[in-house]
Amino acid sequence: MDTTDTVIHPLRPTTAAEAELWDLAATVPDPEIPVISIADLGILRGARFEGATAVITITPTYSGCPAMDRITSDVREALQGAGYEDSRVELVLQPAWSTDWMTEQGRQQLRDYGIAPPARRTDDEGSRVVRLTLMRPETIACPQCSSTNTRKLSHFGSTSCKSLYNCLDCLEPFDYFKVH
Repeated sequence: MDTTDTVIHPLRPTTAAEAELWDLAATVPDPEIPVISIADLGILRGARFEGATAVITITPTYSGCPAMDRITSDVREALQGAGYEDSRVELVLQPAWSTDWMTEQGRQQLRDYGIAPPARRTDDEGSRVVRLTLMRPETIACPQCSSTNTRKLSHFGSTSCKSLYNCLDCLEPFDYFKVH
């Protein structure tokens, strides 16, 4: 894998064999948002060997996410296609997935696809930020024109992890990936 222009994911293993497993799993796109990989979405959490068995760890965006069966199948298929016949995909629920696990590349891919990426829930040190103000909630920028003159139309968008917004400047509707 050429990483000259690519930022290496912070969870990518450092050993060559496990990094190869990670890289194979990282090629799997999210079935609901096919422009973002499961690594950039932050649900790919680990790659290792247990003896001769290749083990990939993933965390769902929320319990009951309907895409997990498809993602598990796609990861197994990617591993088998590379010759790893003995493989297992583990589903880990704790810690719960957070939108903070998305990479900057993934956030940009969402924006380019027309989905406003989620705001961050933690500060730069990783601490949970609790906002106790009576001010207006954070504005969501339109992924088409970058205007913050937007409004929420529906708490649920095309999938349960997104809300439907409308830009009042360019008049385009768009999904906003909710903060989790």
